[in-house]
Amino acid sequence: MRYKSEAEIMQALGIDSWRNLSRDKMIRFAAMMPDMDTEVALKIVEQFPVFKDFAKDAVDAMEKAHQSTLSANKQSQKHVHRAFREIREILKGELSKDDLSWEEKKFLIEQIQETGRLEFQKDSENKRFLDAALRKVMVGAGAAIGLAVVFVGGKLIAESKDSPDDSLEA
Repeated sequence: MRYKSEAEIMQALGIDSWRNLSRDKMIRFAAMMPDMDTEVALKIVEQFPVFKDFAKDAVDAMEKAHQSTLSANKQSQKHVHRAFREIREILKGELSKDDLSWEEKKFLIEQIQETGRLEFQKDSENKRFLDAALRKVMVGAGAAIGLAVVFVGGKLIAESKDSPDDSLEA
């Protein structure tokens, strides 16, 4: 669909005023830009002098959420590693007893080895989690930067149309 007026775009976004343009709708607006007449899109974008601030705020919010996730994850990992260390200490204490049969010693050694395997698995799982969390932040930051590029690109197009050099090339 080709949008030819501000009213059509506002209706498609479900807003009565550009002041009602939420972050979600701002993203939707940016996605709609290729379907807008250039002059209409530029006229609308000019009404958002704080668009750059919006993109910066979006990236900052993602960064804060990511840091919060990393902090909570770090604490969780400390608790897991401490618990495994405590379990191994208990098992080593039991293993140092003199009156254990070979079977009992073998069982305790296997339990110590198992805690090492489990801790390694937990560490690998944590690394996958961190990788996925980082990817989400990168995608979100990319979207915000993309919106800013669309905004700046629109302004550059508008400025180049108004430039006297443009008439010389035609």
